[in-house]
Amino acid sequence: MTDKYHAIKGVKDILPGEIEKWQFMERTAGEVFELYGFSEIRIPIFEKTAVFTRSIGETTDIVEKEMYTFPDRGGDSLTLRPEGTASVVRAYVEHNLYNPPSVVKLYYMGPMFRCERPQAGRYRQFYQIGAEVFGTENPEIDAEVIGMLMRYFEKLGLTELELQINSLGCDECRPKFKEALLQFLKQKKSLLCEDCQRRYERNPLRIFDCKSANCHEATKDAPTIETHRCENCKRHFDSTLSYLDKLDIQYTKKPKLVRGLDYYTKTAFEIVSKGLGSQNAIAGGGRYDKLVEEFGGPPTPAFGFAIGVDRTAPLIQQSAISNQQSVPLIFIATLGERADLKAFELINVLRQNGIRVERDYEKGSLKSQMKKANKSGARYTIVIGDNELDKDTVILRDMSSAKQDEIDMERIVEILVPLQLDMDNIVRR
Repeated sequence: MTDKYHAIKGVKDILPGEIEKWQFMERTAGEVFELYGFSEIRIPIFEKTAVFTRSIGETTDIVEKEMYTFPDRGGDSLTLRPEGTASVVRAYVEHNLYNPPSVVKLYYMGPMFRCERPQAGRYRQFYQIGAEVFGTENPEIDAEVIGMLMRYFEKLGLTELELQINSLGCDECRPKFKEALLQFLKQKKSLLCEDCQRRYERNPLRIFDCKSANCHEATKDAPTIETHRCENCKRHFDSTLSYLDKLDIQYTKKPKLVRGLDYYTKTAFEIVSKGLGSQNAIAGGGRYDKLVEEFGGPPTPAFGFAIGVDRTAPLIQQSAISNQQSVPLIFIATLGERADLKAFELINVLRQNGIRVERDYEKGSLKSQMKKANKSGARYTIVIGDNELDKDTVILRDMSSAKQDEIDMERIVEILVPLQLDMDNIVRR
């Protein structure tokens, strides 16, 4: 007996019944983001390793422990993308999208890869939807993009969300904060977990992001960036919050909120859900004003975010999904070989006119076919038998009311096209 094959631990198949939520998220992202002037970009699944080590930071957990890196036949080190921003920035610089100077808005979606310990809400192949804005340091863009993201979640039917926001400072004020934090942690180092003891030497701000209860306790009285921000960062953060107020977006200031990537400056935020456990962040992002320059481009302020599709999809209620997209408008039931042949021709004509049709290919009894029609979710059933063929008509049965009418064969398309358009309009709404 042949052994069964199983998906690798940490990855999963997304099956019918679940995929509709993913399609809903992707479709809604395109609609909402393009309303705000964003254009889609498709980025490669793998890049030269330096694209990620340079941008994410060599002392981050992602680079140190989680990247899938391998040599290609030419000897170059390649890495499956662990996040999307670095690839978008690389494309922005490589294709001179900064010339002529303008505000550039891009969004992307697709799989990312990290060699993490699989657990609830974390996968080794996971999916993100993200957006990036290049070319302006105006705090209006910070608030506008966060507002767009909140509108997106509202369109998905998600309401039990909290926006947590902070400013991480800049090259002027963050070194002073880092020094104050190191002085505080010096007496607490023995209380920190093994990972955070390593972070103490290389990237102490990441200690705030640790999930260990001991590290939380050790850092509860630690200094925060609030008392060290320079005047420029204060103005920027205050302006961002005032614009969020104008958009009536509720937020919680989190002075210890940091991001797991080194490139963030000034605004940083997360959106968390009350419907998840400890892994409750479904989106996050912020400003990264130095990254384009790091990639060899001109000084270019930028702001972006990424949404965790795997974590967000389970929060979407089935009732919120316009899942009629794959439901047929018509199910055709037949009686006899003549009717089968006519149905084969009719199905082709209907599909050419944009009408979704299904039938029972096993050609069971009429009772069996009607059961399958019910199961398919079709709104109407067309019944064709010898009597109908002799009169060149069909029976059109409304599956919800059980009302049925005999209609001329030549009028089928004329009658059904408006019904399909109505159904599609309901889906789009």
